[in-house]
Amino acid sequence: MFNLLNVLFAFIVVGILLLVARLIKYKIRLLQTLYIPESIIAGAIALLLGTGALGAIAVGLGASPDSYLAGGLFPEEMREVWSQSPGVFINIVFAALFLGEHIPNPKEIWRKTAPQVAFGQTIAWGQYVLGILVVLLFLTPVFGINPIAGALIEISFEGGHGTAGGMVDTLTELGFPEGGDLALGLATVGIVSGILFGTALAHWGRQKGYIQSEPEPVESGDAQFQETASTEPSSVLAKRARLMRNFLIDPLSLNFGFTGMAIAIGWIILQILTLIESATWGQNGLELAGAVPLFPMALIGGIIIQVVMKHFDLDVLIVRRLQERIAGVALDLLVVTALASINLAVLGANIGVFLTLSIVGIAWNVLAFVYLAPRMLPVYWFERGIGDMGQSMGVTATGILLIRMVDPDNSTGAFESFGYKQLFFEPIVGGGLFTAAAPALIVRFGSVSILLLTTGLLAFWLIFGIINCKRTAKKLQEEQATAAELSTTVMR
Repeated sequence: MFNLLNVLFAFIVVGILLLVARLIKYKIRLLQTLYIPESIIAGAIALLLGTGALGAIAVGLGASPDSYLAGGLFPEEMREVWSQSPGVFINIVFAALFLGEHIPNPKEIWRKTAPQVAFGQTIAWGQYVLGILVVLLFLTPVFGINPIAGALIEISFEGGHGTAGGMVDTLTELGFPEGGDLALGLATVGIVSGILFGTALAHWGRQKGYIQSEPEPVESGDAQFQETASTEPSSVLAKRARLMRNFLIDPLSLNFGFTGMAIAIGWIILQILTLIESATWGQNGLELAGAVPLFPMALIGGIIIQVVMKHFDLDVLIVRRLQERIAGVALDLLVVTALASINLAVLGANIGVFLTLSIVGIAWNVLAFVYLAPRMLPVYWFERGIGDMGQSMGVTATGILLIRMVDPDNSTGAFESFGYKQLFFEPIVGGGLFTAAAPALIVRFGSVSILLLTTGLLAFWLIFGIINCKRTAKKLQEEQATAAELSTTVMR
């Protein structure tokens, strides 16, 4: 158990690691060229100085497993705080995603996010199809692995450490106790490979000219630290000043309160879903709502807060630049602590199964991005697709990171599309309802039945995505042609 002082020092160390990472990036030009965020560097430092690297080396050199160095440079209490942090801070990131933003109507949301939904769903269902296939045709005959292993790529790569850890008891109850270790190991491979392959692909994309939103030069790249309030209309600033006149609260604290309310509303939505489940299908023993993560509900909570504040003409109190800062700090803390908490020793006796599923998952995600994203995403395919690839390999935070790496100023709208996509994505896969139910469904209906189901869903989203992309591209060309004709007419 840890107390509040342990939490304080755990995040003090994270802050110091971020400062060290900033210095290292300043000194090493290659890190600037690759646009690697300081949070990744800091997390890598923490990982190398933790139990998996430094601790393992110390034990290998003869140190006692109970000695201080066996745990690396960080005490157990600090590591405990870090291990629980990613699942907490992801809620803040998504709660703040639409606070202070204009919320479009549902039709506009679907128009913006339909290609993203199709591409993300295609990757997710492809992980099931290939995972079940390789287990049926190779891993079970050769290694005798439980057929449930066919669901591990999606559970671990799309769901991440949180979902993998949460499924340990379920996998054990279903007669697959080694599945928990394999899932956590695959989640580790996913987040590491997501960052490595994402960074390499970002560099490749710049060389090929696929990235249409180049970051500012290093000298002016710290624009994120500059004040942006001056870009808001004077009427908005005046109205906000009037409403804040008698407030004895810092604007940042007030906006953090809105973020907290969004998370609270998301939690209430989850509880309502749980109650509905307990009164309906849950009575038959099928419990799914408990596996739905909080952060997509926190995103819904943020939208609700924004709509309500807009309705009462109080939305100027939600300052977008402050919400971005809140989310930015949470994201940095999330990434550092997630990387620091990776268990490098989680391989076990199923090394053949582990390596096979890892290679299949990585290959599918990378190839889907390279070959399917240009055919399913009509505009800014690289910036938008790399977020889905990152999420499919290293959970949602990795997708956000890769988007920031190729589009730090959000000039393409990739971040908003990625965020809207979660409304149609997370409740189902990536830690959602089907992710939670997949192992039980494989046990109950068999691998072949679930393979046919997931293959059908894969085909549906792939065909829909390609057709939708062609239609959207054609429509954009027609709009551009019409605009050009109007411009020519005006000039005449």
